[in-house]
Amino acid sequence: MFGFYEIAGRFYNLPHVKLSVTSTQGGLPPSAGKSLAFGEEFGRISWGKRWNGSRTSAYEYGDHNPKDNKLDWLSPSAVSTHAGVATFTARPSRRILENGRLAWETGLLTTENTDEDFMVRPGDYAETRVRLPDAHGAWPALWTWKDGNGEVDVFEYHPNNFDLLELTNRVRPAGTYYRDPESIGPGRWITIGVHFGAHSSDWYLNGRRIYSDHTGVGNNWSAHLILNLSVCAGAYHPPPEGRTPFSFAVDYLRVWR
Repeated sequence: MFGFYEIAGRFYNLPHVKLSVTSTQGGLPPSAGKSLAFGEEFGRISWGKRWNGSRTSAYEYGDHNPKDNKLDWLSPSAVSTHAGVATFTARPSRRILENGRLAWETGLLTTENTDEDFMVRPGDYAETRVRLPDAHGAWPALWTWKDGNGEVDVFEYHPNNFDLLELTNRVRPAGTYYRDPESIGPGRWITIGVHFGAHSSDWYLNGRRIYSDHTGVGNNWSAHLILNLSVCAGAYHPPPEGRTPFSFAVDYLRVWR
């Protein structure tokens, strides 16, 4: 290719420049052609209007759920913001769970039972940028939930599997364990998102498509968002070592439609 420019009716050739043409997996970014429908930049937490941090129908007891191998006891005070970053902090609690285990106070944000009542639906693309924790027992996740049958796990992470993300569609069962030691690891910032397709959902890591489930969520699916830091009870992944608090950080959560 060549080009030129004009000054006072005279044309001059542009300098020779070598152009590099590359392709990207998946073509256009998943947000292309969509508008921002939900944007949370974490300047502060809008409790009640946008977020509920006290209870979720995904937990058997609303604020705790020991049968799901979790030591969680939800507390809005476990989520704080500073300089546009939300920090979820898990700390040992004095509460005792139904199974006799000591609970950990920790944070969860859900759009369920809020004034906005925001739900994702087929065709949406949801994305978050997070810093993965490094402590054993940490179990961060972004997922969806509605009426017991709306769960899609944008990601789950356990530091003992240091380079692995769990990506799961539980609406129309499919999923994978995705490993990438170059991108995934304790303390690293990653951008992870899902395009919720009716017939196939696509997962993206740092802008690159990494998994397609070929099942999707159907045409009539909708669900609330849940962003949280759970605490493992030890059945499948190690529980916390000692009683030292640990945290999980989130830069933003956005949904394009």
